[in-house]
Amino acid sequence: MQISGKNIGREEKIRAVIAYFQETMPEPETELTYESPYELIVAVILSAQCTDKRVNLITPAFFRKFPGPVQLAAARLEEVFEMIKSCSYPNNKAKHLVGMARVLVDEFDNQIPKDIDSLQKLPGVGRKSANVIAAVIHKMPVMPVDTHVFRVSARIGLTRGAKTPLQAENQLYEVFPGDLIPHAHHWLIQHGRYVCQARKPKCTACGLQEVCSYHQNKAPESIT
Repeated sequence: MQISGKNIGREEKIRAVIAYFQETMPEPETELTYESPYELIVAVILSAQCTDKRVNLITPAFFRKFPGPVQLAAARLEEVFEMIKSCSYPNNKAKHLVGMARVLVDEFDNQIPKDIDSLQKLPGVGRKSANVIAAVIHKMPVMPVDTHVFRVSARIGLTRGAKTPLQAENQLYEVFPGDLIPHAHHWLIQHGRYVCQARKPKCTACGLQEVCSYHQNKAPESIT
């Protein structure tokens, strides 16, 4: 898909970005492997500052040993640590996982809550993680903002002057229609992982060059 026009207005930019992603990623999905809401929440907790690839290597054996909240709630921290020690911050994540399972068992009848506030009562689940779970499992129009979403939305010019993930999240609600917000989260994450990378963005391989503020403001020799 070709997009052109250096002096493109904001509304036209937004339409062009949406059209590009709808064409190139019509059915985006999380790259975490899971088969139930419980499995997703475990994977999301493990994914903090860790790659999805690494998480997907850990979770099959983990889910065989702890197939649900009841089994995980009864686990010893040491055995959980042993299962997840190849990921980042395994000590903290072991505590979060067991704590999360115990809250699910004690307060939520083993069910993953739907609303953001209740999700954030679970150890290891902050606002971004709660939004991921709500968007992926419950298809809610919420926008998880991780480092990729924050960076890519600012570079393209979808957000302006956002200093925090919450500010970026609130601005992105004004950019994407509600029915597209769950898709938009995956669009921006995958674009950040594979194209608009932090240190060496692949601008020449990007179909959004002509509407991207970052690309338009870079000297030609500095664009890779």
